[in-house]
Amino acid sequence: MRLAPFPEDCFGFEAERPPREGMTMMGVRMLVLLGVLSLGTVPQLLGQVSPEETRPEPQPSVDLPMELARVLRDYERHWSAGRADDLAGLFVESGLIVRQGTWIRGRDAIREAYRTASGPLKLRAIEFATDGRLGYILGAYGYGEERPAEDRGLFVLTLRKDESGRWLIVSDMDRSGQ
Repeated sequence: MRLAPFPEDCFGFEAERPPREGMTMMGVRMLVLLGVLSLGTVPQLLGQVSPEETRPEPQPSVDLPMELARVLRDYERHWSAGRADDLAGLFVESGLIVRQGTWIRGRDAIREAYRTASGPLKLRAIEFATDGRLGYILGAYGYGEERPAEDRGLFVLTLRKDESGRWLIVSDMDRSGQ
């Protein structure tokens, strides 16, 4: 089975050749699949099992390297202040977010989707990895002034390092724990 290639601008390399620094297109696809699968089990996603029936203890937080922690702290700060322009600036130009069951693509569309975003958001990482210019952060989010906030949902950020060495968000997938 041949998978459709990612758009060229999504990860910053041509779709027909593997990305630089050791990550193959299959590796990138597996990274995205890992993100989608980490948002819930198949029975939960299909509504066959309630989250309360299967909810394990929260995963412990991990410390992120400074450059990855900056992504989470900037996201929290901009969200809490209601700064949609700054939130959108954390993404690559062709970044993706999931809202109401569909993908929203591009900084302008992300900016519009985040126009009403605000409140004391708290993010914590439970897993991360980088490979050259690509990376991801798996985590949990909550709301409140205190840290740590009670986990209210899960998120997966896929990341790409730009030419200046700054990590930007390629995609932001989240799932509310309801």
